[in-house]
Amino acid sequence: MIELLKDYPYLYETHLHTSQVSRCARCTGAEMARAAKEAGYTGIFVTDHHWGGNTAVDKSLPWDKWAEAFAAGYRDAKQCGDEIGLDVFFGWESGFKGTEFLIYGLSPEWMKEHPELRSPVDEIDDPDFNMTPEKQYPLIHEAGGMVIHAHPFREEFYIPEIRLYPEYVDGVEGINATHSNPKSQSHNDPEYDTKAIAYAHEHSLPITAGSDIHSTDLFDGGVAFKRRITSGRDYCDAILSGEDYVLTNGVQWFDKKGKPLS
Repeated sequence: MIELLKDYPYLYETHLHTSQVSRCARCTGAEMARAAKEAGYTGIFVTDHHWGGNTAVDKSLPWDKWAEAFAAGYRDAKQCGDEIGLDVFFGWESGFKGTEFLIYGLSPEWMKEHPELRSPVDEIDDPDFNMTPEKQYPLIHEAGGMVIHAHPFREEFYIPEIRLYPEYVDGVEGINATHSNPKSQSHNDPEYDTKAIAYAHEHSLPITAGSDIHSTDLFDGGVAFKRRITSGRDYCDAILSGEDYVLTNGVQWFDKKGKPLS
């Protein structure tokens, strides 16, 4: 079980993938939900890889069918969460040529109404596939959602270069547990988080934390609050309003500015 801080008993995993939708994930939404409940989480955000990322959803499908299939992992987790008392919220991880963003606060129904969310991919030459970070931000933000730059300084073969968009995000994932949790088997380099936190400070952007988890071998990372979050939109409001919260990579706690707590 996760050792929660007394004053911040409501912990949320904010970066989680399911095998129904993310090609790199190994467990279903229901499996992830049950593991999170057993570990002591109050809730999870299902943030599967979207169009420009490592999605498992067939891109030849019409957009409405694609969007419906994209929500499969979330719906599986939500059904299980409702049965076992775990809050499950919808989100996604959008991709732009290796640069990724976590989107919160919107619904599968909203997604289905916005086929312009398709982002450029090398094998498709079509002006409708044009969702750049500059276009993504106003679309998501004006709908009441939130854009968080995921692991902005990670270096991997699928990330050809570090791209930063401080004017087109609402915050930064400053702590990603795969970078510093000893249970992680990939992306291991705490310096990625150190750089992300410094970047957030430079641009006065809120900092979040998540595990970037792909299986039920949980890292126990996330964001913890003094109160229970009621919805994805409520989470956005809490982060953007400056509400009090703490961050964890599963082995250490930090204040919302990324400073380690003694």
